[in-house]
Amino acid sequence: MPKDYYNILGVNKNASADEIKTAFRKKAHEHHPDKGGSAEKFKEYNEAYQVLGNPEKRKQYDQFGSAFQHGQAGGGFNGFSGFEGFSQGGMNGMNFDFGDLGEMFGGLGDIFGFGGGRQTRRRPARGRDLEVGVELDFLTAAFGTEKEINFPKLNVCSHCDGQGAEPGAKIETCPVCKGSGYVTRIQRTILGNVQAQSVCSDCQGEGQIPGQKCSRCHGSGQIKENFKIKVRIPAGINNEESIRLSGQGEAGPKGAPAGDLYLKIRVLSHKKFQRDNYDIRTEEPIGFSQAALGTKIEIETIHGALTLKIPEGTQSGTVFKLKDKGVPRLHGRGQGDHYVKVIIKTPTSLTKKQKQLLQDSGL
Repeated sequence: MPKDYYNILGVNKNASADEIKTAFRKKAHEHHPDKGGSAEKFKEYNEAYQVLGNPEKRKQYDQFGSAFQHGQAGGGFNGFSGFEGFSQGGMNGMNFDFGDLGEMFGGLGDIFGFGGGRQTRRRPARGRDLEVGVELDFLTAAFGTEKEINFPKLNVCSHCDGQGAEPGAKIETCPVCKGSGYVTRIQRTILGNVQAQSVCSDCQGEGQIPGQKCSRCHGSGQIKENFKIKVRIPAGINNEESIRLSGQGEAGPKGAPAGDLYLKIRVLSHKKFQRDNYDIRTEEPIGFSQAALGTKIEIETIHGALTLKIPEGTQSGTVFKLKDKGVPRLHGRGQGDHYVKVIIKTPTSLTKKQKQLLQDSGL
């Protein structure tokens, strides 16, 4: 008689992949043999999930029923206890997805030992990345500079050269992990007793320990010191941008590579100039008569002073472009532009004669 896998897991035919997985997990927890459940029921739930949890198999099942994979999920259970009967391909004929089991039972897939490499010594992690704030005034950020940066960080211990051992001390095999870098313990789970590995706390995964720890760094291979470095700040860098200095972060433990140093730039504002990416914007006040009759005014730019011609009849708010008078481009050639917005000052106190002249002119 064809099996109704949807009914076995208690889901409808339109159930999503997540709903199917959730249903299987619930059934597996409730009916696992090590928790007093039925081995046959557990086998049945797994069989259903192996089909419905696989998009291709589910599609074939929906079209042809359970006969499409006759014999794939067969085989006896043979008294499941702990992990007896498990192999990487299956459990006495039962096909298990160890990724799902790992999720179901708290990551146990990682302690089966599949994939190899578990017994190799643990490599020390690289040093920590650091971020240091650097404050620049407006023009310095525009044209760049060389700046000395001072900050504390973990450096390689000069006394032991980062090895953590007192110079001349004998390096011994760790007596706890016997040189493997890992310790194994028995962990009881709902699947039975399993062996779990963890990094040896005595040697931190190194497999070796010094006969005498360094008297200066106490075995860490690192020591905190004030560090000084000269850095070239490139022209055109802007506020909130960062400079990455590879290998200038904190030293790694036991000779591991150092982290990186990130300089976070803060550009101070300027009383006259406003920066817009690589462009500069300023406002220049001019008199009413200057706008009406035209004039020449001196403009201050980041490159120095220059003369700007104001044509007659200029309206307040008119913007003039000074080409290539902006900030040097950080990642390219050339410079931005300088935009000058003229603001016409309207007279607030006029004499009778001045008022009459304006009236007579029709302005």
